[in-house]
Amino acid sequence: MDIAAIAALAPVIPVLTVERRETAVPLARALVKGGLPILEVTLRTEAALDALKAIAAEVPGAVVGAGTVLDPAQLDQVQQAGARFAVSPGCTRELALAARSSGLPFLPGVQTVSEAMLLAEQGFRLLKFFPADAAGGLTWLKAVGAPLADLRFCPTGGITPETAPAYLALPNVACVGGSWVAPRGAVATGDWQSVEQLAATASTLKRR
Repeated sequence: MDIAAIAALAPVIPVLTVERRETAVPLARALVKGGLPILEVTLRTEAALDALKAIAAEVPGAVVGAGTVLDPAQLDQVQQAGARFAVSPGCTRELALAARSSGLPFLPGVQTVSEAMLLAEQGFRLLKFFPADAAGGLTWLKAVGAPLADLRFCPTGGITPETAPAYLALPNVACVGGSWVAPRGAVATGDWQSVEQLAATASTLKRR
């Protein structure tokens, strides 16, 4: 699948910061059971790569990818770990070229129109808008809809269950990224039923 096909699988991509490898598989299973199969494991912890490997190996229904990919070396690492896609908060020319040559579906991050245009020149049509809430949110996405009519976005950063529906109602939004479906407290206590319920609610959000 390309990145557009992956994004089409669910309206919300859980953004997961996994502190302990032991929680990775039950967390992933709860999210998938709730209807959110696309999982982004951010490379922000020491456990991240092991967590990604475990999910890829033990949760068949999961389409697991790596977030916070900052350079080509990390891109190689996550691909070897079993990632089926990669996400960056921003994007350098070097990283974009490496992503294209790797064949791994890639969701590069942007915050400005110029950044979006540069990535569009390199063939990227689905972009992560980050940090969405701080960078203009709904107002920004509405404003760029006409001049960047060929591009679609996955806004991430500050998205909540209350604001997600408004984002998903925009024609240039393919999906949203969010961490609210995996609250730290629920993960810490192993409350997988709560995670599953949050995922089930998020999976029913409508897209335009």
